[in-house]
Amino acid sequence: MYDVIVVGARVAGAPAAMLFARLGYRVLLLERSRFPKDTLSTLYLHQPAVALLDQWQVLAEIKATGCSPIKGTRYTTGGLTLEGCSWPAAGHRITYAPRRYLLDSILADAAVAAGVEFRDNCAVRGVVFDDERVVGVRVNGGASGEIVERATLVVGADGMRSTVAAAVGAPMVREDSTASCAYYSYWAELPSGFELYDEPGHWVGLVPTNDDLTLVASYFPQEQFGSIRNDAMRSFLTSIEQTSPELRERLAGGRNAERLFGTGDQRNYFRQAAGPGWALIGDAGHHKDSITARGITDAFRQAQLLVERVGTELHDPVRLTRALDRFAVERTEVLLPEYRNTLETAKLAPPEHRLTMLRAIATEPDMVDRFFSTWSGVCPIDEFVTPELLDLVDAHELNTLRD
Repeated sequence: MYDVIVVGARVAGAPAAMLFARLGYRVLLLERSRFPKDTLSTLYLHQPAVALLDQWQVLAEIKATGCSPIKGTRYTTGGLTLEGCSWPAAGHRITYAPRRYLLDSILADAAVAAGVEFRDNCAVRGVVFDDERVVGVRVNGGASGEIVERATLVVGADGMRSTVAAAVGAPMVREDSTASCAYYSYWAELPSGFELYDEPGHWVGLVPTNDDLTLVASYFPQEQFGSIRNDAMRSFLTSIEQTSPELRERLAGGRNAERLFGTGDQRNYFRQAAGPGWALIGDAGHHKDSITARGITDAFRQAQLLVERVGTELHDPVRLTRALDRFAVERTEVLLPEYRNTLETAKLAPPEHRLTMLRAIATEPDMVDRFFSTWSGVCPIDEFVTPELLDLVDAHELNTLRD
């Protein structure tokens, strides 16, 4: 009998298991893949994610992988280029983008070091109920058949197609249509920082990672996925050339180091986050388009939030129910503003009023940093619009009229 069983050992599940174990709970962490294993990902860790890694005492291991420190953002749109950096989160301004087979293994190792029992290559087939409460999981035991493992709380951190979510019947509380599809690959001999190119119908991102490689990603309208996949590399390179001819030349001077990866399944939703004896975190509970690279950061935040809300209340049924209810409400409150912003960005249609605002702040470094801080989550989106910003926009529009 365990206190907590966590299904899924990647960037939501492993931290949750680790944090529960550090509270003294007996934790079982189950992962269907055999580690280390890569997964589709844009890799980027925003400042709040870096701060949490430091708080969890695993940031040193991330740095030791040799992934390039990222000291700012370069964003080009509508003939305008902004360069700056998000405000720090808990003193951390430099960011990183480690490969997932490294990051996920480091987090799983940290969970084991905290006392978690970790089983990879172990598929969960379903959950076990006692009346309406989840009390465990059914695990593929190989030649032994299915094995039942029991716990007070089962946490589903097993991705968009979550077995736990399906087994408990977690309904969608909000779901929006897919907006973009994406392809990416890795380039060698392509010096870069964190670079973003945003033009109508196109979005291109560069993220430096391990082994002196740069992840290069291109986003397309979802309705183009069927035609793009027929010749994905040609479409990928053509999109980059149409977005930034200068960047296409830089790619030609580098070397494509890995195959092209892609997805046309960038779902946007919130599932019910918790119920009797269960909770969902990471993509199991919430997913949005990867264009804003929020997935890992938000997975970390959900893991931290769940463990904080449960705290020492795990074995008091009434208090646990209240804690899970609080987690569910706060999860949506925390993630909904960025969800809405991501849906807008994924339309690949930069609105003119936004370009007007960017032109107004382009020569104001403090405001540029404030803008990038909304992307990282350090500055809440609803706090970005200040009297100072409105004055800058008004002055810019007045000068434009005079010109």
